[in-house]
Amino acid sequence: MRIDIIGAGAVGLLLASFMAEGDTKVRLITKEETVTQPYDMMQLTRTNVDNTLAKFQVERTTSLCDEADLIIIAVKYGQLQGIYQQLMNIDPTIPLLFIQNGLAHYEEVRQLKQHHIAFSSIQFGAQKLSHNHVAHKGLGVMKIAVAKGEVDKFFIFKKLSTECFPIEFELDAEKMLMEKALLNCFINPLTAILQVTNGQLVEQNYAFQLLKNLYNEIITTFPSYAKTFQFEQVVALCERTAQNTSSMLADRLAGRQTEIDTIAKPIIKKAQAQNRQMPVLQTLYMLVKAFEESGEKM
Repeated sequence: MRIDIIGAGAVGLLLASFMAEGDTKVRLITKEETVTQPYDMMQLTRTNVDNTLAKFQVERTTSLCDEADLIIIAVKYGQLQGIYQQLMNIDPTIPLLFIQNGLAHYEEVRQLKQHHIAFSSIQFGAQKLSHNHVAHKGLGVMKIAVAKGEVDKFFIFKKLSTECFPIEFELDAEKMLMEKALLNCFINPLTAILQVTNGQLVEQNYAFQLLKNLYNEIITTFPSYAKTFQFEQVVALCERTAQNTSSMLADRLAGRQTEIDTIAKPIIKKAQAQNRQMPVLQTLYMLVKAFEESGEKM
């Protein structure tokens, strides 16, 4: 079994390490100029949650080909348009798994010619330490839901599931992505604006009150998710990933564009379609857009 992973960011590297640990041939598709053609073997180091080290051999290259049995797309939403173009030249029977935050890509991906398409929602923490070193920063489940084609094309992930890297299958991909978007709304904008870790949201009094106000607004707007997300579960997630720097905060610190338009904007639009307003989330959204507009780099 060969799995190609497009994207060598924190998530791509962590996935590559666990795939390789499961005796799967892994190839990272990256834009790094240091890659030699056609392939370059790389020793990938993973710092585990208990601070032990694990090392694996993976391939690196800069272009896709038809040799993969499955392709994981682990880039941010803003890079997907270029990926779509590359996928047009790939065998349409190769299954694709998309790992992006938010909802903006859901309908776009479903229009691709590929026969078997799934989406993933991840709750583990990952931090890229270098081009070949990644840290597992918090245990969490990787959820997969098939939106097009045959579910058994993705059963390799059942074999790769472990106690440290649990993988679960969901039935409704859109619902799964909506749930993850709501989870991201609880944590990402606040951590990016306040410049705090996930754990500090529940450790600092005013940050905690902001988190509670945001939670109440989201659940009031989308009451069907009240059982899915109890406030205690949100607090537990912050505690479980206490040392994590959220992806949105990492983007702000690096002066990159955040994923606020793919995470919060669709939620606000869904609320407006129901004639509901979300002043707390709307304010957080505008604050994030304001520091993006200023080109601020911390």
